[in-house]
Parts: sequence; structure tokens; C-alpha cells
Amino acid sequence: MAANLRPTITGVGPLVASIAHGTGLSSSLAGLLTTLPLIAFGLISPMAPRWARRLGIERTLYIGLAILLVGTLLRSWGPAAPLLAGMFLVGSGAAIGNVLLPSLVKRDFPTKIGLMTGMYTTTMNVFAGLASGLSVPLARNLGLGWRGALASWSVVTVIAMLVWIPHLRQRHVPDTTARGGLWRSPVAWQITLFMGLQSLLFYVNVAWLPTLLHDRGFSLAFSGWMVSLMQIVSLPGTFIMPILAGRQRSQHSLVLAISLLFFIGYLGLLATQSAALSIVWVILIGFGAGASISLALAFFSLRTRHHEQAGQISGMAQSIGYFLAALGPITVGLLHSATDAWAWPLILLLVVVVLMAVFGLGAARDVYIEETPSPGTADARR
Repeated sequence: MAANLRPTITGVGPLVASIAHGTGLSSSLAGLLTTLPLIAFGLISPMAPRWARRLGIERTLYIGLAILLVGTLLRSWGPAAPLLAGMFLVGSGAAIGNVLLPSLVKRDFPTKIGLMTGMYTTTMNVFAGLASGLSVPLARNLGLGWRGALASWSVVTVIAMLVWIPHLRQRHVPDTTARGGLWRSPVAWQITLFMGLQSLLFYVNVAWLPTLLHDRGFSLAFSGWMVSLMQIVSLPGTFIMPILAGRQRSQHSLVLAISLLFFIGYLGLLATQSAALSIVWVILIGFGAGASISLALAFFSLRTRHHEQAGQISGMAQSIGYFLAALGPITVGLLHSATDAWAWPLILLLVVVVLMAVFGLGAARDVYIEETPSPGTADARR
């Protein structure tokens, strides 16, 4: 399931120029290719827990895979309209998995939350990195073209649907009476904003890092592999971070370490133009990105008492968070177009890192969402 949540999105970035040329998309509409899935994340995420309460978690996840498959095939056929519609469906299917997998982990592996979160987020990032690196070779070296390269990821979805069939006999419906006061909880909002800002950084990297590196002298294919490298080096952080988080009562030191990696990486890209040093900065950003997404997902379980509430905070955080993330590629693109340089976009990312650290420190406190203490109380301490 996790292997399908990112490659259909990250595989698009290195092919944007070919897609735009092949469909006649303007540069502004081409920007929607990576933004539409994020909009879908925001719209579908709050609905996923409701569907799970009606149909069961297992069946809802399977429906998500089916939507993902339809979107993957649709975007690889015909002109611009099916392409854009397919990208929205791809995001819709992935959103269901994004929201419900943390709830599934909380329910089925309550004593191994860190390990299981690390396993599925690592799998997610492995396939995200493969898609970024293989898109151009699949399109050019194997002669598949951009349509065939995008359609090839449907194979992974079909495999997942076959593997998931035995789980359809189960129908675990979450408790509809479980409530956690999410919208009134400062901790819930801090988790949401931490989730959104780290996602903003990730999708800006996916959408614009190849262009930034190409502007600095890298070939287009190598720039795509640099995004792949960024996601490959994220794997240790992706796997280790939730395990470390699960062993600590609060995660303040982890949030600070992640923020420092991002800050040094973006500051390095701002201050230097060296191709060799750019590789170093990409590695730092990649490790921070892997650690930040897995910590954000771990917060869904660490800050809640039961899996129903984990699903609710997952839906809230990913809905609002991905709407926020969708602003990143658009804003960076506008800044780059207005200035014809990368200085101001990188300064903006440094500001985002600081805000992410502030909200992350709030989310890292040792409290449960429904028991956020008022000043002077300590009842929520574990």
C-alpha cells in the first residue's frame, strides 16, 4: 500500500517539460501537474475517516488503490484534460492511504508504532525516489515516452490490489463515538502545521529542485537523479526517526535536529553555486525531509490514545497540511518567475523551516490531544 502513495506524483517532476510539449500545456497549467494531487490531498483527507466508518478501513484503502489506478491510466491517455483529471484522481487515491495507514498502524501494532511507521514511510520514500530517478530513463532510454513512463507505475498498483484482496474479508469499522476535540486543541493544530510545512518543503523540492540544479549547470537527467538521491538519503532518517520518537516522552531534540538539517541545506544552496557542494546540500535536505515526514506521521499515534482518534488527526492534519503544502510550488514558481533567480525562493524556504521548527516543538510536547493542559495543570503528562 505504501509503495503506491508517492511514485505517481514524484515521477512527474522530471518529465514536466516533455509533458508540456506533448500536450501543449502552458507553463502555468504545467505547474498544476504537481499541485493538483496536493489539492486532492486536502479535499479528500477529511473524507477518508468518514468512509472508513461506513465501509471499514480495509475496504476504503482498497477503493483508494482503485482510484489511484484509474488516475494513473487516465493521465497517460489523450490530451491535457484527461492528464489533469488523472493527476487529481492520483492524488485522491493516495490521500486515502495517507490518512488511513497511520490509523491502521495504531490499531494493529500499538506496541510497535515507531517500527511500523518507519517501515511504511521508508517504503513510501524508496518508491518516491525510484520514480524521480527512473522517469527520464523510462521515457527516453526505453522509448516509452512520457505517457508510457507515467503509465508504468500502474503495475505497482495492480500488485498491491492483488495482495490486498485477502484483507477485504475483514471489515473493521472505527468507533463513531470517539471524539478528541481536535479543532479546539492547540496540539492538534501544531501537528497540522508541522505536517503542512514539512510537506510544503518536500513538494517544492520535487517540483523545483530539478529546475534549480539544471539552471546551475546539471543536465536535466542528472537533475532528476539528484531528486532521486535526495529521497534515497532520506531513507535512514525515515526509518530511524519514528523509532527514536517512540522511545522518548517528548521529541523536542528531534524537531531541532530536523530543522537544522533543512536550514543548513537551503542556506548552502543560497550561499554557494558549486555543483559539488550542491550535492552536499541536497543530501542534508533529503535526510531532513525523510525524518520530518515520518516524525509527522508518528505524531498522529504518539499524541492520541486510540486508533479512531489517530485517523481523525490524520485526516485533519493532512487536509489542512496539504492545502498549505500546495501553496509552496506555486509561490516558489511565482517568485522565481518574478526575479528570474533563486535567491528569494530559497529565503522563503528558510523562513518556512523556522516556522516548521516552532510548530514542531509544540507538537513534540508529551501531551495527548484531548488532554491538552491549560496553564498550571499537568494532568496530560503521561
